[in-house]
Amino acid sequence: MTNTLPPSPALSVDAVLFDQQGRLLLIRRKYPPFQGQYALPGGFVDCGETVEAAVQRELEEETGIRTDINRLVGVYSAPDRDPRRHNVSVAFLMKPSPQQPVGGDDAASAAYIDDWKVVELAFDHRRIVDDACKALKGQ
Repeated sequence: MTNTLPPSPALSVDAVLFDQQGRLLLIRRKYPPFQGQYALPGGFVDCGETVEAAVQRELEEETGIRTDINRLVGVYSAPDRDPRRHNVSVAFLMKPSPQQPVGGDDAASAAYIDDWKVVELAFDHRRIVDDACKALKGQ
C-alpha cells in the first residue's frame, strides 16, 4: 500500500515591524511576482522549521534585523493571495528593534517607510498590516 499525500498549499510567513516613530518596515521585491513593489519581509518556511523560527530568519535575511515576535497577527489562506500558487501565510507582529534595515536575500532594498498608509503593497499585505494595527489597538 502506498502512502501518498494530497497536494497542499505552500507555507510562508510575513513580518510586521513598526519602529518607535510608527514607520513600517518594508522591502522592495527583487523578483516577480510584484517585482519592485513594496512588501512585508517574509518568505517560505523550510522543512523542519517552525513558523516562529521562519519569520525571524526571513526578517533577518531580508532586512538584517534580528528581533523577537510580539504576537500572532493572523493566518492568511485565500487561494489567490499569491499568483504563483496557493500559499498560506502566518503573519507576526515583531518587537521594535534599534537596528537599521539593509536589503538582502530576495529584497532589493529594505527601509522604514513614513507614508506607509498610502503605499501600494504586494500580495494581501495591506490586509495584514491593517490587522496588525487593529491588534496593536487592542481590537
